[in-house]
Amino acid sequence: MAITCCAILTAKTSSPPSGRRSKYTGQSVRALPIRILTVGRKRSPGVQLLVDEYIGKLRYYCSVEDIQTRSNPRNARNVKAQIEDEDMAVVNLIKSDHWVVMMDENGSDIDSKQMADLIGDAGDTGASRLLFCIGGPYGHGRQMRERANVSVKLSSLVLNHQIALVVLMEQLYRAWTILKRQNYHH
Repeated sequence: MAITCCAILTAKTSSPPSGRRSKYTGQSVRALPIRILTVGRKRSPGVQLLVDEYIGKLRYYCSVEDIQTRSNPRNARNVKAQIEDEDMAVVNLIKSDHWVVMMDENGSDIDSKQMADLIGDAGDTGASRLLFCIGGPYGHGRQMRERANVSVKLSSLVLNHQIALVVLMEQLYRAWTILKRQNYHH
């Protein structure tokens, strides 16, 4: 599937003006079902509570599926083998018509309005689902990097995968409120 999303994601050179709106604000946007795929150990109850809260909020805009795969599924002793095992487990859950956003510390640095644009652009790709992937403790493997349609970072700081998940959930909710012109984002 060709990458059709956002020149802003590949060539961001400066911050957008503070008053800039999403190019889709107030327009009808095709709401792709969202799947959030994370690699990691069992979540803390507090994190799961926040994830469930945001899934409930997001369901007003689109369907949301939260999938967690086990970190180091074959108990590999070496980091490279662990990354490859996690990579295979994740890629096996991705279909050819999914539009894949890889969350990565080296990805494009976007703001909340650009996240809203990303969601709007994804709806125009012909994809059946928008998939966000958060990697394990050592990041994503080669297959995932090749499969991803776009790579985005949530912060210049390196985040624990549970914290990254909460930040992603909040930003997805914020993006939808931007698209729908609702009072949440200032």
